[in-house]
Amino acid sequence: MHKDLKGKNALITGAGKKAGIGYAVATKLAACGVNVALADLAKAEENDPLLTSNKAQLTRLAQSLGETYKVQTIALDLDVTQPESVQNMAAVLKKAFSNIHILFNNAGTVFGVPNTIHAYDDNAWMKTIDVNLHGVFRVSKAVVPLMLENGGSIINAASQAAKKPPLFNGAYAAAKAGVLMMTKVMAMELAGSGIRVNAVCPGVIMTDFTQWRFDLEAQFFNTTADERIAEKCKEIPLGRLGTADEVANTVTFLASGESSYMTGQALNITGGQTMEL
Repeated sequence: MHKDLKGKNALITGAGKKAGIGYAVATKLAACGVNVALADLAKAEENDPLLTSNKAQLTRLAQSLGETYKVQTIALDLDVTQPESVQNMAAVLKKAFSNIHILFNNAGTVFGVPNTIHAYDDNAWMKTIDVNLHGVFRVSKAVVPLMLENGGSIINAASQAAKKPPLFNGAYAAAKAGVLMMTKVMAMELAGSGIRVNAVCPGVIMTDFTQWRFDLEAQFFNTTADERIAEKCKEIPLGRLGTADEVANTVTFLASGESSYMTGQALNITGGQTMEL
């Protein structure tokens, strides 16, 4: 329990899936007494991990957190690729919370995979970059003004793919590498305002998105998802996949005063699969 977080306000993007990292972070923060805004692309009606949520589901998740942990929660429909949507979200946040102390830029997706760089569809490449990189820029630009008065902590979701190149997933890797540099630039620019900016670089974390990935790989390699998971675990020194809760623990640490002398860092959460700084 991070007692210094009680009463603070947080925005978590990409928080619309109960099995996802965003919701795990929202839950961990709410348990610490943080008021949380859960934002996601709330348009999906299909059972597709890339179309993350719908408004009813997002609202239920927010209400459940509020009831369980006795904190204020709101659900926000957010398309990080649309500046108007981002600005509308920021206006609602300002009205509901007045200020924000914690921002977890978690919204992300991937299109056009598996594919090599030279065969990648242009539109799929641009859409992947837009969500994963430009989305962090747009949301940060809109929310930082709500943090300037009191300072706070921004945590950007990158990936081990930002440090260790994956096969057939170049747009995602390039976008997440961009997030790491953006994190460092923001850390330099905002330090004087009392805002710390760090990133987390998860490895293979078991979520709906990850299951979709293994199902896709199974088709590509003519095997099963369980066999693909077993093969992947052999590459991880700790011998298993990570959990969303394990990522949430690190994000909450970065949000709290226990990391008060850390900014501009990119922490690996990979079970030892990636050890590069």
